[in-house]
Amino acid sequence: MSLYAEQLPPISLSRVEMVRALRRILPADAILHQPESLRPYECDGLSAYRELPWVVAIPDTLAQVQAILKLCHSHKIPVIARGAGTGLSGGALPRDQCLLLSMAKFNRILNLDPVNRLARLQPGVRNLAISEAAAAHGLYYAPDPSSQIACSIGGNVAENSGGVHCLKYGLTVHNVLEVQLLTMDGESVSLGSQALDGPGLDLLAVIHGSEGLLGIITQVTVKLLPIPECAQVMMAAFDSIPEAGAAVAAIIAAGIIPAGLEMMDNLAIRAAEDFVHAGYPTDAAAILLCELDGSNAEVSEQLLRVHHLLQECGATRLRTANNEAERLQLWKGRKSAFPAVGRLSPDYYCMDGTIPRRALAGVLQSIADLSQRYQLPVANVFHAGDGNLHPLILYDANKPGELVKAEQFGAEILQLCIAVGGTITGEHGVGIEKINQMCAQFSSAELQQFHSLKRAFDPDGLLNPGKAIPSLRRCAEHGALHVHHGKLAHPGLERF
Repeated sequence: MSLYAEQLPPISLSRVEMVRALRRILPADAILHQPESLRPYECDGLSAYRELPWVVAIPDTLAQVQAILKLCHSHKIPVIARGAGTGLSGGALPRDQCLLLSMAKFNRILNLDPVNRLARLQPGVRNLAISEAAAAHGLYYAPDPSSQIACSIGGNVAENSGGVHCLKYGLTVHNVLEVQLLTMDGESVSLGSQALDGPGLDLLAVIHGSEGLLGIITQVTVKLLPIPECAQVMMAAFDSIPEAGAAVAAIIAAGIIPAGLEMMDNLAIRAAEDFVHAGYPTDAAAILLCELDGSNAEVSEQLLRVHHLLQECGATRLRTANNEAERLQLWKGRKSAFPAVGRLSPDYYCMDGTIPRRALAGVLQSIADLSQRYQLPVANVFHAGDGNLHPLILYDANKPGELVKAEQFGAEILQLCIAVGGTITGEHGVGIEKINQMCAQFSSAELQQFHSLKRAFDPDGLLNPGKAIPSLRRCAEHGALHVHHGKLAHPGLERF
C-alpha cells in the first residue's frame, strides 16, 4: 500500500519502456530496475517508511542528467532526486511510477579558492570532505550536521542543514554563495553569485530547504572560514533540566554567542558515554557542551565568564578540555548520540522541532509527561542555543502498534512546538514525515503561496511529488484549514 495520500496520474511509459529509453542515455549498469538492486534505495534515514523505487538512474555527467530530465518531462514522469540518503524526514523516499535520480557520482571538488575563501562543489561532495580539503589552507566549512561524515552538500542545501556550530555561524543558507540547478525540463539556472550579493530577487535563499521540489542541484559554491586561532569546549553537569535550560538563557543574555551550545538529557548521556567513553557524568540529569572560539585572549576571557554563569545557574560539575584531543572527544559523544541511542532500542523515531529558548524547560517537561502517557522512553539531544530539539522516541517496530504510537507521540511534540511559538522543523525538513503538521503550522493562504512558488519552478508538479507541501484537500481532511462554503478556494492545487 502506498505511503502517500495523494495519488499520481497514470504515466505514459511502462517500466520496460522507461528502461529502454534510459539505455539511450546511460550505460546499462547505471539503470536499476530489478527488485534486488532497488532495495538499497527503498528509504532514506527515516527507515520506518519504505517503498521500492520504480526505476533508479545513476548518471555521472551533467549532459546525462539533462537528457534524463527532458525525457521525464516529455512523458510527464515524476522525478525524485537522491543524494547520500541520510535525510531523516523521508524527503528521498521513492514512490511508484517515479524515477529515482541518484546524484551520488557527482562527488568532485571542482575548485578550492583559498584567496577568495570559497569552494565550488558538485552536489555529492560529503560535508566533512570540504573541511578536510580546506584544512591545508587554514580554512574550513562551518555547518556540521551530525551526519557530516556521510551527508552531501546537495542534500544540505535541499534541507538547509545546520549542525552544532549553527548558533554562531548559521545554517547552510548563510554559508552558500551560489547554487546551480536544472529545472524539470532540463534548463540550467544559476542562483546567487560568487560575490557577497547578487542582482535580482534572492532566489538563492528559496532553494535552501526546498527539499527537491524546485530543481535538481548540480553545483554549490560555499564560503570557507579561517580556522579559529583557539577553540575550547566546556562541559557542565546539572541535577535538573530546568537549571540547564536557565544556563543556556543566561549565556545568551550575557551577550556571549558560543560556537556551539548543546544539551543532552540523562538517557542520551548514558547512551553516548557507553558508546564512545567521552567522559560524560552518567548521573547528571543534563549536560551542556559550550564551545567558544576566536583569538586566544577572547576565548580565555569568555571561558571565565561562562564558568561563572554556569556556577550561578547550579552546575554541579564543570570540565574544560585541556587539549584538542579532549575537545574532540567531548564533541564525539554529542555527534555520536544518534547511533548511541540506537543501541538502547530496536528502533527510534527522531523528531526535529524548534522552539524559543524561553520555552525550553516547559517543553522538555511536557515531553517527559507525554513519554509517561505513551509509555515510550525518550532521549533528548538538541541544539540548545537555537532551540532545535531532537527528541528520540524509543520503540520496537516488531510490537504491533508501537510505530503508530511513536508517530502519534511525535506529532504531539510538533504540535507542542507550534503552540509555544516554534516550528515543526529546524534542519531535517518536512518530507512526508511532518506533512500533516504543515497544515497546523501554516494557513491556507500561506500554503497557496508555497504552491504558487512550486508552480513557478515546476509547472507540472513533477519534482518530488507528495512531499513537503500538503495539498489543500489533505489539510481540509485533517480539519486544519477552513473550507469556504464546503469548497476549496483553489482546487487546482490538489494535484501537487
